[in-house]
Amino acid sequence: MDTSDEGQPLDPVWHEINNNVCGGLADAPSASLVADRFIGAGWSSRPASWESYEVETDWCRIEVDPTEGDTLLNGVVDPQRFDDLAALLTRFGLRFSLELYDDEGELLRNIEAGAPSASHAAIPRPLSRLLAPLGLWSRRGR
Repeated sequence: MDTSDEGQPLDPVWHEINNNVCGGLADAPSASLVADRFIGAGWSSRPASWESYEVETDWCRIEVDPTEGDTLLNGVVDPQRFDDLAALLTRFGLRFSLELYDDEGELLRNIEAGAPSASHAAIPRPLSRLLAPLGLWSRRGR
């Protein structure tokens, strides 16, 4: 089961916000299996394309998009719940990197494999720079 509308919909306060979270899942199972894990945690899921899924709860909506090698994440999260998203991915047993951005597109935080970095100054290349040429990163919300 990789689709479900049982979870809570995204709170309308987040509908017009720019995408503020992106990341990647290293060596992740299929996007369908990742969506299943979110469903098991009470989130809703729906297909976003042939192989991608959109998963959401009241505080976050992200697209799970498989690529060669990694699975990309892109969407909107309540900044106060950024650590909750990382904790959920950790609970799923996934290796990941997540980045949180402000409204101007400035990197605020980075978490890798559940361990927060001390400063974003040490991050050589934000994921948004990698995703933009692929058309997978947009500062515009849905």
